[in-house]
Amino acid sequence: MSQGSTAPDNGDRGVRAGRAAGPEWGDRPFRRLLQDGTPGAPVFRLLARWVRRPLLPAVRLWRRNLQVRVVAGTLLMSLGVVLLLGLVVIGQVRNGLLDAKERAAQSQAAGGFSAAQDRAATTQPQPGGDQDDGGRAGPSVNWRSTLVEQLASGGQSAFNVVALSLETGETASRGARASGEVDPTTSIPADLRHNVAQGTNTFQTYARIHYTSGKATEPGLVVGKRLNDADGTPYELYYLFPLNQEEDSLDLVKGTLATAGLFVVALLGAIAWLVVRQVVTPVRMAAGVAERLSAGRLQERMKVTGEDDIARLGEAFNKMAQNLQLKIQQLEELSRMQRRFVSDVSHELRTPLTTVRMAADVIHEARVDFDPVTARSAELLGDQLDRFESLLADLLEISRFDAGAASLEAEPIDLRQVVRRVIGGAEPLAERKGCRIVVVGDEQPVVAEADARRVERVLRNLVVNAVEHGEGRDVVVRLAAAGGAVAVAVRDYGVGLKPGEATRVFNRFWRADPARARTTGGTGLGLSIAVEDARLHGGWLQAWGEPGGGSQFRLTLPRTADEPLRGSPVPLEPEDSRRNREQAAAVGTGGSGAGVPAQSGAGRTGLSVPPRLPSVPRPSADPTALPGSGARVVARPAGADDEGEAMAPARAEREDTTGGR
Repeated sequence: MSQGSTAPDNGDRGVRAGRAAGPEWGDRPFRRLLQDGTPGAPVFRLLARWVRRPLLPAVRLWRRNLQVRVVAGTLLMSLGVVLLLGLVVIGQVRNGLLDAKERAAQSQAAGGFSAAQDRAATTQPQPGGDQDDGGRAGPSVNWRSTLVEQLASGGQSAFNVVALSLETGETASRGARASGEVDPTTSIPADLRHNVAQGTNTFQTYARIHYTSGKATEPGLVVGKRLNDADGTPYELYYLFPLNQEEDSLDLVKGTLATAGLFVVALLGAIAWLVVRQVVTPVRMAAGVAERLSAGRLQERMKVTGEDDIARLGEAFNKMAQNLQLKIQQLEELSRMQRRFVSDVSHELRTPLTTVRMAADVIHEARVDFDPVTARSAELLGDQLDRFESLLADLLEISRFDAGAASLEAEPIDLRQVVRRVIGGAEPLAERKGCRIVVVGDEQPVVAEADARRVERVLRNLVVNAVEHGEGRDVVVRLAAAGGAVAVAVRDYGVGLKPGEATRVFNRFWRADPARARTTGGTGLGLSIAVEDARLHGGWLQAWGEPGGGSQFRLTLPRTADEPLRGSPVPLEPEDSRRNREQAAAVGTGGSGAGVPAQSGAGRTGLSVPPRLPSVPRPSADPTALPGSGARVVARPAGADDEGEAMAPARAEREDTTGGR
């Protein structure tokens, strides 16, 4: 069923949300984690929270600021484009520099190889060489040294020349010659030497050039070829071309592109910021004006300049605001006139009503001298005048609420005393109806800061209605307190409420059964005034009912005035409702059935509440179990499943209630 309140319950979601709001490292949540087989879950949650906390401001700014999202997206896309363009340009420049260097190196090396071959062909071998070297090692080494010096002399630091022997052993070591303090053993890659030794073509590769003088290594292009010296002995001749100039040129291009790219990205970001600002600023102004309009400042308007789309939007917005202001003013004036009419009529009727009352009292006192028909008419006149006076009093009270003139005189009161006064006044009616009014939960004081007069009026209305509609069955009044809230629930076992009627039970002049005769002279405004009294306290007045199973009205008030309510210590759907009894019977525990009259095929009989009901203990409550608007704290009997007990009454309170009987 639904419920009536200014702060409706949230049902099952409120139950779960309230439980999740408890300490994460408490005993009970930690046991549940262990039972689920995930003992490390709290650690991961704390770690995620620690990582997420510094990012929350940035995420909030990203979600709320359209300008930041557009500018950030523009910067990221611009940066990607600049990086891609820079990589392409750098690749093209590098390839161009290396191609030019290779062509120049190949041309220079080809000339050197040709000169070395010509020199070997024109040089005659010298007989009588050093006998220790086989008669040719000394002249071959001297010839290569001279050749290397001559070939390197034309380079002017543009290249270096290295000559290596193909033989192994000491002869080859004495035959290694290099210019420019180049280390021939580490500067010539082994793969290149292998290729040169195996073929007769020119081979090249990129390598690091090392020096014997401690000079830093540098990148270079090595070009080599196998030749024969003057003695006909094959040897290796290499040209080493440093790439310092090309590397410097490439670094210059990279620096220029990086500087230009950053400047372009920053410029695009500034442009995007300015462009988006022109669009976002009017939207922000419209949002601010809309917020002020929703706050009641109906005279707010947007500033419109120009004739573009934004200006048209501003004009349309201003026209809409103007029309809304006009309509709201008309409705306010109409409502003001209605409230004034009700108030004026109520006040104006008091004077003639007083005169009529005096005349009716005189007639009523003299009715013994009248004939039976006239005497009965005098009695009916007195009864209807009593109802008329009550109706006028209720109309005046409603007009005070409508005008916002109702005031609250809150002071600490014990609700048990208020309940006793209400029950004492309703006992004569209960005796005529043949029922009892039973109080549960009055063992301990139930104290709250409230207006005793208004609370008594609310409870009197609820108790009288329960007796009136209880079909002669007993009425149960339950008191409870938990956390920062106190509650009084009035339960009857009469006709109850049909589906959908709980949403209208607090409407003015609404009756559950229009054909039903009134025996208490009600005006139809009692519950409307009661719900306004509850709202004035910052509390809730909610209703539940089921056809043939009775109804329950729950008044929840904060212990301290102006303290927001987080829950109610009494469930709105009673434990002895038909659905709860069926669920209890299904699990084999049996329903409580407290105070539920037995039903037979011939109809229900007015059975009393069982004697054990007054001794039912006051329901315990966990104030942190159900936070949120309208959430209630549900008592958990021993042995009952926590989730089932909490979910059962929650499902009955998923609709907001604004009406009643």
